[in-house]
Amino acid sequence: MLFEEELARALPERDLMLTIGVFDGVHLGHQFLIEKLRKKAAREGLLSGVVTFHRHPRLVLSPESKLTYLTSLKERIRLLESLGVAHIITLSFTPELSQLGAREFIGLLKRYLRMRGLVIGPDFALGRGREGDAPTLKALGEELHFSVEVVPPMVWQGEVVSSTAIRHALSRGDVMAVSGLLGRRFTLAGLVTKGDARGRILGIPTANLIPDPEQALPADGVYATRVFRPFKTGLSQRGKLETAARLHDLGKNEISETVYQAVTNIGIRPTFGGGQRIIEVHLLDFEGELYGYEIKIELVERLRGEERFSGAEELKAQIMKDVEQARALLAS
Repeated sequence: MLFEEELARALPERDLMLTIGVFDGVHLGHQFLIEKLRKKAAREGLLSGVVTFHRHPRLVLSPESKLTYLTSLKERIRLLESLGVAHIITLSFTPELSQLGAREFIGLLKRYLRMRGLVIGPDFALGRGREGDAPTLKALGEELHFSVEVVPPMVWQGEVVSSTAIRHALSRGDVMAVSGLLGRRFTLAGLVTKGDARGRILGIPTANLIPDPEQALPADGVYATRVFRPFKTGLSQRGKLETAARLHDLGKNEISETVYQAVTNIGIRPTFGGGQRIIEVHLLDFEGELYGYEIKIELVERLRGEERFSGAEELKAQIMKDVEQARALLAS
């Protein structure tokens, strides 16, 4: 079985205190739970560990359902590592895994991950048919000698923090609420591709990104954003080594520093007849080419919804207003 092979490759050097879940977004609630996990592991002389899934269980159990992700697996792992988790184990959620009973799954965790305890949220359940809820796991813990701690949910401005709540706020374009629920600003990343050069013709060049269809996006509209330092893809091995050396010299703070203010439009561009949904980023005070670069966009605030204008000149006038509004907002 694939998931058993993945567990066998984990090889923790000491017994683990685990938490399990998708952790999409690694939001405030996840951060709160993982902080509890780390503290409990330290008190008991164990290492902290997170088991996360490569595919969302809902997409396997209900293939007809549609679900967008807040963070890619790569970004999710990076965020979990930043929280100080000692071991991150990625499991492929497959139909075979979904059919394991709670006792079977726990047995695998004890065998391969040396699990000595679980830290879970109040609605957590594992195993076939979600049979392994908190009371069932506590009973199994007494029998199989592992502890279970249930962590209460995190509440932000009267709302329980969840990935679903964040998706709903995104769909409204309420990036301020999204930032509050995440505990950081929402980001999008992608490779800059060639567009139709309309922005350049208007005198407002843009970097165009085609979003992953599985990536959660905010409501169509115009946003004040920050763009992180781009890195060229497709470098030779020597180029990669030279880039790594330069980044080491710059230091961690400068590597992650935001370097450009920007105005970003997300939508179908109705003024030009609509079409594929794209992300267009106009970097303020930037000259140069970004084709082939991967950039990360941090959403700060929504300026307005996407509109259809009478023509290119009316659109250009509005974009210039958007730029001035974004400058003032980002400067503050």
